[in-house]
Amino acid sequence: MSQDTPYNCSNIKVSQTLEGSDISIDVIEYDNLTASSPGEAMSFYYMNRANIKLRQCVVKLKGKSGIQLSPGAMSFIHGRIDMTSNVKGVGDFFGKVMKAAVTKEQAIKPLYKGVGEIFLEPSYRHYILLDLNNESVCVDDGMFFAASENVKVTARPISSISAATLGGEGLFNLCLEGTGPVILECKVPESEIVFYELVNDILRVDGNFAVLWSSSLKFTVQKSGKSLLGSAVSGEGLVNVYEGSGRVWLAPTLRFHS
Repeated sequence: MSQDTPYNCSNIKVSQTLEGSDISIDVIEYDNLTASSPGEAMSFYYMNRANIKLRQCVVKLKGKSGIQLSPGAMSFIHGRIDMTSNVKGVGDFFGKVMKAAVTKEQAIKPLYKGVGEIFLEPSYRHYILLDLNNESVCVDDGMFFAASENVKVTARPISSISAATLGGEGLFNLCLEGTGPVILECKVPESEIVFYELVNDILRVDGNFAVLWSSSLKFTVQKSGKSLLGSAVSGEGLVNVYEGSGRVWLAPTLRFHS
């Protein structure tokens, strides 16, 4: 729920909050942007009329756990906060490089620790705030923005060749495992995301618009019908299948935003 904020700017309000014992996160919105040229005036006018908001994440560190950021995500820092490379030796460095090669994520994610606030780069994208509790989720490519240092970022191989080659997710999934807050960037607002809680169940998706799913789920690609002819008649062909127990976040409107 939106509320007034203490960020010393009358044009800012808080749209999302995640409170934690070690790390707290605010997502702030700039209510209306003021133009300084005719070109900006036209652009800002239509963005304001369409309720398109510039957003920025503020990470509040309390001195216990640090936060690992996507490279280039930091905008400015207030307080006594130090940055390290988050690399624990030569073996860890090469492991991160290999993981980056298969997941298309940056190899080295800077780690910030201390007490204060980190303002991340503003964006017109939307943010999903997760609070993992000894759990693991897989995320779509390019969504990772920040996570507690207690959350391990791993590359998990796709379980089957069919899913890897036909499912649109590549050969590896980027998975986040552990306990702590996570910030994900998404083209789709959370209000347009459909959540499915599966309990020993099956979800079939015609398209690559599952943006998040529990790592406990088995991901495969199957024919939409029992036979190739049946799939052809249905017009759907192959579908992505999530099977087992866990949660799936679906963004049916993703292709329109893209």
